[in-house]
Amino acid sequence: MIIFLNNIKNIFFSGFLILTVVIAQDIEDLSFGDSNSLDIATWNIEWFPKNNQITVEYLIDIISQLDLDILAIQEIDDTTMFDQMLDSLTAYTGYYQSSWFAGLAYIYKTSEVELNDAYEIYTTSSYWNAFPRSPMVMDFNFNGYNFFIINNHFKCCGDGIIDFNDSYDEENRRFQASNLIKEYIDEYLPEDKVIVLGDLNDDIAESLPNNVFQEILEDTSNYYFADIGIAQGSSSNWSYPNWPSHLDHIIITNELFNVVSNGSVQTIKIDEYLDGGWSEYDENISDHRPVGIKLSVSLIPIYDIDNNGIINESDIEIYIYYLMNEEGVLEEDINHDSAVDIFDLLILCDFLQG
Repeated sequence: MIIFLNNIKNIFFSGFLILTVVIAQDIEDLSFGDSNSLDIATWNIEWFPKNNQITVEYLIDIISQLDLDILAIQEIDDTTMFDQMLDSLTAYTGYYQSSWFAGLAYIYKTSEVELNDAYEIYTTSSYWNAFPRSPMVMDFNFNGYNFFIINNHFKCCGDGIIDFNDSYDEENRRFQASNLIKEYIDEYLPEDKVIVLGDLNDDIAESLPNNVFQEILEDTSNYYFADIGIAQGSSSNWSYPNWPSHLDHIIITNELFNVVSNGSVQTIKIDEYLDGGWSEYDENISDHRPVGIKLSVSLIPIYDIDNNGIINESDIEIYIYYLMNEEGVLEEDINHDSAVDIFDLLILCDFLQG
């Protein structure tokens, strides 16, 4: 009996210590980004600023601690206070076009991210039904490579069933939006490194025929929902706890398949670092948690033969021309065997196909 009681006491004491450690976490312990990867997150910050100046102060601390390279935001309502927040985030700058109907924005680290262009797509009235907020594209360079991010906030709500006969049906609108995003990438960015993210307001783990993302999900050779493991996993890791549901997603194109590893995508549970937990977070910050991804850009092989920031068929053409004509100098010894030959070309071809 004494041994039993001692065991119970030890278990209780161990549990108490674990609980104490969890409770002891605060904002200073929050982290995500590092110097070894391109760190990106999507975050619906719910009609910013949800609690006026208090929200701004929270976000200054949180964004500083997360140390992201790029933060894609949905629901910017007050651009004046957004600019005020940016003034205090000295390592960052921001971009937005409009706060109309809670607009989209980017915050990015100026020392790491070189902005080439930012623009909206599907802006004309014929697309307003599919896109209440026009998707916002960010064209940028990081660590010598070119990337595109497409930030979105799809239509909310619905009954979970796609009504293809009703153009105003919420699920149908999200279905159309999803397909239009895919069409845009397929046509204009077919060989680029693309990340699609945002509050897409639907469940990617939902079964057919009512999964609004079915065309992207079925194109497995070109697209991958990097957060699919979160969507299929425990509800404790979902991005929208109030429902609960997982609505905030990150899609990558096949040019990035090789640089995303297990555990590199996660819902960032900021509420666990606040004394008041979820209630404090929901009252002062947002009803959504951010979802982040770490891309190991340093793992992208140096196969960019023409140094244009893109690895594509033109790099193969240069290699073939060199091997056939033996003119000029080609230093890209891909397999590091001290010879530039057909075996390097085969590795390059395999990389592009994979």
